[in-house]
Amino acid sequence: MRIGGHIANPPSYSDFVDDFSRLRVNRRTFVGASVALGGTAAAVTTVAGSGRIDHHGRTAVVRAEINGEHQEIAVDNRTTLLDMLRERAGLPGTKKGCDHGACGACTVLVDGRRINSCLALAVMHDGAQITTIEGLAEHGRLHPLQQAFIDEDAFQCGYCTSGQIISGVGCIAEGHTGSAAEIREWMSGNICRCGAYTNIVNAIAAAARNH
Repeated sequence: MRIGGHIANPPSYSDFVDDFSRLRVNRRTFVGASVALGGTAAAVTTVAGSGRIDHHGRTAVVRAEINGEHQEIAVDNRTTLLDMLRERAGLPGTKKGCDHGACGACTVLVDGRRINSCLALAVMHDGAQITTIEGLAEHGRLHPLQQAFIDEDAFQCGYCTSGQIISGVGCIAEGHTGSAAEIREWMSGNICRCGAYTNIVNAIAAAARNH
């Protein structure tokens, strides 16, 4: 209560401590509830994946050929292709960067065409052929572009590398490797925060020559 410009009975240090303690309890309660709800959501996903029917229409089964292997994966209708690949198909090589389609770290090939998997719903690609970085090597031998990235030292931290390589494979297949400038233009959707662009272009050009 304010009297004559002064506060009557101002709060003591112990009052602040009590308020902070209550805040911590509330935060812990909130986190606990969130974890519990997360566990419930995981349980619902497991039930849906076990073949039970979701009467609310929130899940679907995506049937796709992923890296040459036919798979049937139950997902929430709102699940992105990126999250399905990483969390349900066990393919973490495809990276989650910006999650807004701006960095290219999540690039995969769908029916031979490169896309940002963070912007695509998994259910939109039922019946598709999907290739991730894990599916490029054959019989234990690296894809020529993977080898070119090693030979040309085309990566530093490596976080963007899987997306760069997948996009580069698409770039080569599309025939956009006539010059370094053309490669840079058609690879412009893939960001390298380390700045290894020159070597990335060199690797793609080298692989294209041997394609």
